[in-house]
Order: sequence, then C-alpha cells, then structure tokens
Amino acid sequence: MPDTPLAADLDAPFRFEYDPATLRYGPDAARSLDTELDAQGDDRALVVCGATVGETPAVMDSVREGLSDRLAGVFAETTPAKRLGTAYDGLERFREVDADCLVAVGGGSSLDVAKIISILAATDRDPAAVGREFVDTGTVAIPDGDLLPIIAVPTTLAGADLSIVAGVTADPDTCPVDEPASGGVSDPKLMPAAICYDPQMVATTPWSILAASAMNGFNKGIETLYAANATPITDATAARGLELLTEGLLAVGGGDDDPWVYQALTQGIMLVQYGISRADGTTLSLLHAFGHGLTRTYEVQQGAAHGVIAPHALSYLFEQTDGRQSLLADALGVGSAADPAAAVVDRVSEVVTTLGLPTRLRDVDGPDREAFPEVADAVLEDAFMANVPSELEPTRKDIVSVLESAW
Repeated sequence: MPDTPLAADLDAPFRFEYDPATLRYGPDAARSLDTELDAQGDDRALVVCGATVGETPAVMDSVREGLSDRLAGVFAETTPAKRLGTAYDGLERFREVDADCLVAVGGGSSLDVAKIISILAATDRDPAAVGREFVDTGTVAIPDGDLLPIIAVPTTLAGADLSIVAGVTADPDTCPVDEPASGGVSDPKLMPAAICYDPQMVATTPWSILAASAMNGFNKGIETLYAANATPITDATAARGLELLTEGLLAVGGGDDDPWVYQALTQGIMLVQYGISRADGTTLSLLHAFGHGLTRTYEVQQGAAHGVIAPHALSYLFEQTDGRQSLLADALGVGSAADPAAAVVDRVSEVVTTLGLPTRLRDVDGPDREAFPEVADAVLEDAFMANVPSELEPTRKDIVSVLESAW
C-alpha cells in the first residue's frame, strides 16, 4: 500500500450505525406534506413554528396547502430561547386540536421545541417534577415507548435537522422551576420521522438570518471531515455537501438569486448533516466547541461566532496537524492550490466575507480580551473537543491565542 494520507484513511477501522429520517427533497416539496403524512401513517398535524414564520404567507401558504385537511392547528410561539414552558404550551395546544403528529417549520429552535413537546406528550409526569429534574440534571428523561412523530420543514441553513439532540432552557417566569436552567436531551428516538427539504422554503428566509445560519451548517461539513470519528460515509456526504454549499453561498452572497442557488444550498445542508448525529456520538468538533464557548455566556449570535472564529481555528488546526487539508481543499473547490491549508483558510474567509458576516471578535457582542482565559476554559471543557484529531492536544494558551488572532 502506498505511503500517503489516503492509505492511512483506508487502514482506519470504523463502525457506522445510523437510523436517519426519511428525506424528501424538491422545489415546492412542502405542498406534498399530506403525502408524507400518508407514508408515515399520520392523520392530523400540529404545525410548530415561530411567530415570524407563522406570519409569513410565502411559507405558511405552502404548508397549509400541503397539509390540507390534515392540518389540525398552528402553534406559532417558539423562540430562540427554546423554553421548556413553551413546550408545555405547545403540548396543551396539541391536545386541544387532537393532533397525532408535529410538523416543525423554521429553524432549529422550532424543531427543538417540537422534540421537547414529543417527550412531554409521552410522559404522565407532573410538570413540577420535570422542572426539578431539568434544573438538577440539565436534561429531561426520555420515557419508554414511542414518541410523537415529527416532520421537519427547515427554512434556514443551520443544519439542525438530521439530529437526535435538542437544546432547551427553563425560566421561573414560564414554567415550574425555581431557578433558570439550560441543557439538552439526546436520544435516537428524537430523530425526526421525516424531513422535507424545500429550496423554495429556504428562499423565503431573510438574508441576514440565512447568512448567519449558513456558517453554522457550513462548519458542520468542515469539521466532519477532520473529526477523529470521521468515516468514509460521512467523508462522502460532507465533501459533496461542502461543494454544493460553497458554490451556493458564494453565488447568493454575490447577488445571484436564481433557483439553482437555493437548490444547491438545500441539498448541501442536507448532505453535510448526514450521519453526523448518531447514537454513538457526533462528528462536531473544534469549530462548534469554539462556538459554544463564545455564545454560552455572551450575546454573540451563533452563526456570527462561527464566521469569526473559523479561519483562525482552522489555521491553528493546520499548524498542529494535517487536518485532512487536501480533502477539505478538494471539497471547497481549491484542490489545485500548492498550499492546501492556506487555500482552505482563504476559501472559508471568502465565504464569511461574501456572506457579509463579522470577521473580528471586537465587532460582535462577545467577550472582551480579559475574558479570553475564561472562554478558553469553556472551549476546552466542551464535549465536542473529544472529536478533535487525535494528534491535536489543545491547551488553554492555544485557545487564547486563537481568540487573540480573531480579535
């Protein structure tokens, strides 16, 4: 066998256990939601979304037409806070309209709230007991048996769809808890039953929201390729997804509004997610650990954090290890470059700039430089750091240095 990075990849053993959602793709696919309900054996759907999506005819007209007489009602009260109290309100609405499934429309917040509703609907536990458990443990127990089926209709590019996790917070003003809390749940039963990828739905999202969400999804594809638990399967889907996302993001950021752009973006975000959220772990890694460290206690938006930090974190990665830079360069369309590491960093920077996202930490609502050691500790403690390449051994000094370079 030749002594090349490819040969090393071929020699690596792996096990890939994955039970994804049914994937339905197509322009105007939302108008076929009743067909997907038929396929899943569901009759009456409660639509779960945020207020803005609920008041957007370009989205809701297609959803209403697609569900037709299967539409039991609409719960348009989700927020980025993903409140446990909101999920209880959604559960009450679900029972009022006698629905048997959920259709989550919008971004990751609406899907996460729908997942929490599905958990609460399957348990007879008192809400106060659930609240106490969440404050004490940061999670909500998954009951035995089946959960409510969820069909997702994404309208952003955050890449939160093919996932078995959900974030959740709680506040005494909105649910029975004694103190604010945040956390999440993870279980294979939280994978949606089906996901309806409709480029026309993505095209309805305001550019500022779409651009920020895109970096979150784009970075999922990047770090899936260098994650310690990468597999040939996720290599293939992430690489093709990055190719489509790169073309689409550079085009739409440059003002191209043709249908092919949103088709490329929608297929790209679907592919970079495939296989990254599994029962035995996730491929999310260095970039998302930085994102969590920057946003956990600061107001910086997740997509903006990802845009600022990605070029600098990747530069650090390539200084310390190969980081599969050649594979990344090919996926990002710069495979012919003499220096693939530099070409990857430049290409990612080009995407950030084209999307109009901030490029410096000082320009976002993030930490001051004095807080960098604290942020570095949060990054190092993040669970996703377990997935960095095995040769990478980040220190607090390293992480602070990356933050300084991004300042």
